[in-house]
Amino acid sequence: MLMTFKRFAAVVTVIIAAAFTAQARYADILKIRRANSGIAALRSMSDGEHYTTLEGKSIVRTAYADRNDRTTLFTAPFAVADYIFSADNSMVLLAQASTVKPIYRHSFTADYLLMGGSKEVTFNAVRDITFSNNNRTIAYCKQNNLYLYDLESEQTTAVTDDGCWNRVINATSDWVYEEEYGFTKAYAFSNDGSKIAYLRFDESAVPTFEMMRFDDKLYNKAYSFKYPKAGDSNSTVELWLYDIPSATKQKIDVGQQSDQYIFNISWTPAGELYFYRVNRLQNHFEVVLCRANGEQRVIYSESSPRYVERPSSSTVTFIDGKRFIVREETTTGWMHLYLHSTDKGRIGAITSGRWEVTSLEGFDGKCLYYTSTERSELERDLYSVRLNGKGKRLLTDQNGFNTISPSVGMKYYVRTFTNADTPNIITVHSADGRTIDTLADRRAAVSAAGALAKREFRKFVTERGDTLNYYIQLPIDYDPSKLYPVLLTQYSGPGSQSVRNRWGADWEDALSRHGYIVACCDGRGTGFRGEEFKKCTYADLGHLEYEDQLSFARYLATLPYVDRERIGIYGWSYGGFMALNCALHGEGLFKMAIAVAPVTSWRYYDTIYTEIYNGLPQDNPQGYDDNSPLQHAEKLSPRTRLLIIHGTADDNVHFQNSMEMARRLNAAGKQYDMMVYPDQNHSMMPSATSLVREKMVDYTIENL
Repeated sequence: MLMTFKRFAAVVTVIIAAAFTAQARYADILKIRRANSGIAALRSMSDGEHYTTLEGKSIVRTAYADRNDRTTLFTAPFAVADYIFSADNSMVLLAQASTVKPIYRHSFTADYLLMGGSKEVTFNAVRDITFSNNNRTIAYCKQNNLYLYDLESEQTTAVTDDGCWNRVINATSDWVYEEEYGFTKAYAFSNDGSKIAYLRFDESAVPTFEMMRFDDKLYNKAYSFKYPKAGDSNSTVELWLYDIPSATKQKIDVGQQSDQYIFNISWTPAGELYFYRVNRLQNHFEVVLCRANGEQRVIYSESSPRYVERPSSSTVTFIDGKRFIVREETTTGWMHLYLHSTDKGRIGAITSGRWEVTSLEGFDGKCLYYTSTERSELERDLYSVRLNGKGKRLLTDQNGFNTISPSVGMKYYVRTFTNADTPNIITVHSADGRTIDTLADRRAAVSAAGALAKREFRKFVTERGDTLNYYIQLPIDYDPSKLYPVLLTQYSGPGSQSVRNRWGADWEDALSRHGYIVACCDGRGTGFRGEEFKKCTYADLGHLEYEDQLSFARYLATLPYVDRERIGIYGWSYGGFMALNCALHGEGLFKMAIAVAPVTSWRYYDTIYTEIYNGLPQDNPQGYDDNSPLQHAEKLSPRTRLLIIHGTADDNVHFQNSMEMARRLNAAGKQYDMMVYPDQNHSMMPSATSLVREKMVDYTIENL
């Protein structure tokens, strides 16, 4: 067949693009990303009239109402990684940056310096440190035990002494709770500071996982830690209460089941302890209130035939001693706010509609402030509303994505606004939405750093009749007379959202400078379009998702400016799982696929994440095996160039996943490429984050 002019132009384009590979480095995009900086460690002070920021080695206080009202509160003798104020803001704990040692995704140890007290004190190699609410005690964790430091007597007390690596953890979370519930500090002071409640994790029965550490040593070492894979034993979690004046402790009843999740221990404004309880299948969520007389009451309960969205500390928010707000979706199928009472149960709905409340931002005594998708599921706007659901006001006026940092008491807030065309604009507002000041406008800095391709938001309808959101970035020098290759970038995980009207830049943007279209589609199972759209993938994780990505690729192939012979797909983590499945089920549709840190079997992944979406493997083996890329290695088309990338120290999606994928591909006689990054974690840290992205740019230009 004779080559058409468009096909000839496309071939010439890829040859020219390849010649410029060395210039298509992620470093160019990284400069643009860095130009879009936020404001470091901005936090409200307890008076609600001032906020603090980290400026160099100093903690600086600024009035919300007057940026010129500035005072340097503390200056450290070292570079500061983090800071924690006492409740009255008179003291601060400063983390020394050079001593920070990451453990997992959120956890780390560091040396902390106490300033503002009667004397400066250093706490060495500790984690999860904080002040009591009465400013008399500092709690911290070290080597799996909980300690209290008395600021008056300057004495340290060991609350626990049975902590042991890979066996018992006190007052800080185990691996799976940290990763999936997103917290590490597993203790809470009472309001008056006289008691401290904490969780005790017995992980003796949790299987041990070993990953190899190389660390440029003559003899490599195995690093072992407790990691519960789907269907295996979790930690047994106990709740304990320690009375500080009497130095006595008691075990709190958490229910008859041992195979359950206990977390988010906290205290109501009335001084009563409460905690979350979720069953193993994660389809029943309870909030349990502990009365001072020992009585316990379930003050909130939620169930679903599939699953209850994973609760967080913001799921339940107390606004006074008896009333609290719940954000949930099972009542109407859309995430909304409801007013509850500890005595009367549900009082009523505060918000409603075919849209979702994404975050409860604050309460000023009369009105709630929340962000939602009411104007568009791709955007976030701030609203205020009274507790009876009346008097709703829209407080943001531009189309885009608003991130809110409220003051204590919600008299003011700091708003970070962005959309696809606009980098960060950071402003201070009064509670009624009035703009007081602009703290930062990154448009000029980003423009000076370099240009990005314009992102357009569209919809398309699949062969099955589902309407899906997507965005497309045409090349910067787009010429409608030419054909262009396309890279599909996606994540696709349950409840996620990649298609949103928010500024962003990553390695794919380098391709837009070199004649590539970049496109992204949120298929079924992703979030912010209602419970049914999100939960339709339950117990069949991966199937509908890869169907939708294949439909998207076929749709793009029909566009007049797309070279249908040069479509590729990329993903990281869950997205890597999807990129592999699309490559294997695409029947040659994709010329190239890149899978970074991919899950290749949900049997290899952790309990909390996997089982909430797929049930137990003992009950649903087909849901685990039918969509596993391991079961379909023989389907890889010879025209699809496949690159698998993984870090050997990935504690999250273990290197095992890629090794077993390689085993199956080898057995099937398939050719593929692999890049291995020694001692790098799931994010390719500590040293390969940029290198990986530069590799993906080059690989795409060479193979797509």
